[in-house]
Amino acid sequence: MAKDKTAKKGGLILNGKLDVTLLSFVLILLTIGLVMLFSASYAYSYEYYNNSYKFILKQASFGAAGVVLMLIISKIDYHILRKFSWIIYGITIIMLVVLLIMPSMVQGMDVKRWMIIGPINFQPSEVAKFIVFLLFILGLTCLLVALEPHLSATILIFLIGITIMFIGGLPKRYIIGGALAGAAGVATLIATKVISYGSDRIKYWLDPWLDAKGKGFQTIQSLLAIGSGGVLGRGIGQSRQKYLWVPEPHNDFIFSIVCEELGLIGAFLIILLFALLIWRGFVIAMRAPDKFGSMLAIGLTFQVGLQAMLNIFVVTNTLPNTGISLPFFSYGGTSLIILLAEMGIVLSVSRTANIEKT
Repeated sequence: MAKDKTAKKGGLILNGKLDVTLLSFVLILLTIGLVMLFSASYAYSYEYYNNSYKFILKQASFGAAGVVLMLIISKIDYHILRKFSWIIYGITIIMLVVLLIMPSMVQGMDVKRWMIIGPINFQPSEVAKFIVFLLFILGLTCLLVALEPHLSATILIFLIGITIMFIGGLPKRYIIGGALAGAAGVATLIATKVISYGSDRIKYWLDPWLDAKGKGFQTIQSLLAIGSGGVLGRGIGQSRQKYLWVPEPHNDFIFSIVCEELGLIGAFLIILLFALLIWRGFVIAMRAPDKFGSMLAIGLTFQVGLQAMLNIFVVTNTLPNTGISLPFFSYGGTSLIILLAEMGIVLSVSRTANIEKT
């Protein structure tokens, strides 16, 4: 019983057994993701950087660092997050504001998403996805991310926040009111041209052939890649669309290359792995020793599932192109490390639950 009380105080090292099942799903997805990233990126990397290994070497190093960080975090009592939640939230809001007022720190033409600090560049919106699990102050966060503009991150943050509110037992009238207010806010930003690209994406989602060589090109090439994969796929490394047809195939549209090389069966197995990871996260949440741990586990695993689902919907043109990456697969060192750190928190919940059983 002493261990139970100590674990709940937070800030201590946990000795409980972590959930090997969840860890296995994470490592399997990460391994497949790295293999597919190399396959999807080497032609693009060689063409533009004269180095076929540029993306895979960076991603593999971030993945290794992320796994170590995940295991370290899994040993730390997750209750400590409550002590620093306001500090993390404040820093995140400051970074989002800095992006809007200091465009010189940003890479890209019409967007303000990336913060550059020396050799490190990252998207503060990735941090915002995590902090929303600890605080329910959604309005300001969503507004700042939307103004970058980064609609995909805004949608994810908003849906995650609403889900956590629902799990937390907030009255339904507040949840429905918040959802309607958020939808109205985004619609207003689009209608007033504050976010100018949203309407174009809907237009070319409905009919990408309206601009087959321009704004509809990526979607069309993605669908061609998926269709040419058939049931069994062309085989790993045998994609044709990755040879500069699908723009930046290592990023948001990597799943189209997955479908082309692994076929319908391979794509289904990857979707199944994501589903199993979410299932295991929910099992851990139900076994959590307190409501805070349960909400963390559900929210973090829900984010992975939601992001994977939205990415697949975009790649298959089920939804408009919103720039959502595929967890464990799409290139991006910062997002991968944050993702693995989040899985470390879920594993921390599992360790605490196992301590409670002893």
